[in-house]
Amino acid sequence: MVVKLNQVLGLHTTLSTLRHLEMNILTPKQSGEFISKFAKNVFILPDGIKKLANEVAEGIKNKQICIDGFSQHELHPQKADESSVDWIFFVDTLNFCFWSANENTKWEVIWNGKTHTGYFALCASVRRALQDGIPVTDPKFYSQVTSAELDHILRSDNPNAKVPLLEDRVTCLHQVGKILMEKYMGSFVMCLKECNNSAQNLLQLIVQEFPCFRDEADFQGHRVAIYKRAQILIGDIWACFRGEGLGHFSDIDTITMFADYRVPQVLVHYGVLKYSDELMELLKSDKLLENGSENEVEIRGCSIQAVDLVADEARKLLKSQGHSDLIVSSILIDHFLWDYRRKHAAMLELIPFHKTMSIFY
Repeated sequence: MVVKLNQVLGLHTTLSTLRHLEMNILTPKQSGEFISKFAKNVFILPDGIKKLANEVAEGIKNKQICIDGFSQHELHPQKADESSVDWIFFVDTLNFCFWSANENTKWEVIWNGKTHTGYFALCASVRRALQDGIPVTDPKFYSQVTSAELDHILRSDNPNAKVPLLEDRVTCLHQVGKILMEKYMGSFVMCLKECNNSAQNLLQLIVQEFPCFRDEADFQGHRVAIYKRAQILIGDIWACFRGEGLGHFSDIDTITMFADYRVPQVLVHYGVLKYSDELMELLKSDKLLENGSENEVEIRGCSIQAVDLVADEARKLLKSQGHSDLIVSSILIDHFLWDYRRKHAAMLELIPFHKTMSIFY
């Protein structure tokens, strides 16, 4: 079934979405709405939306959910300057595919006496490399990094594990590093300065200039965009700078959640998402879902729409309580859900998550 877009969505013709309109590509926010309307195996539940929105509203009121969380983590940049922008760009270029088939093969990195896994193992690897004098966040270095060098930089302290998709990571670094050197004076800061404090302008620049961030798929005869890594790059810069200076975006609320494989797991836990019996059995079987397959796109697209609905409901709640000045964004809700998964990892393992080998998340 091919669905006509104008029957489903009210598309807004703005400069930042012009490429998407010309090429029939929906933005992530539009993609979430579109996918959720025609999903066959993933469903958004209104009661779950209300339940999570209440918790989010309370968290925002008591400042447990706030922009400060990014810089409070010891592995993140502790100051907001241009070097931090290039640190974030390097990390988010490699911010994908950290899951392991079992505990014995989990990629782990020890830093300051603590063992880190997943994304934070990546951050610890960067800290370790910089401490060892390797200019790992300099595009002049990583545009030419060898597989052996990156393997050493990302080496695991678990002897049974290696970082997944090493060669794909090398390819991504070569691609983005060369583009930064050739067009942007060797720094992602120059990309920020071209975007006039618009998150949507920056999003379009990222996916146009750096193909490894171009996280798109075909669904119901149309091209949909998820853009997990491109959006998390914007969200991380916004959070690092606390929405000021290089991190000020006048339209930051147009950025969606970052559709990966773990946050949907938490949304199922909260009763926000429900999978069909058929999909649940497929996920329990641990079979890989192909990137761009219908089930995978439904899980990620419905996650985007669900978090947008939670944000809308939380805003209504706060406004009704006299707190309309408090900021609610899908970015902050994503941070909360992602942190929740890490804090309650053992409990949430009862809910299967979809497994995909992909550079996009």
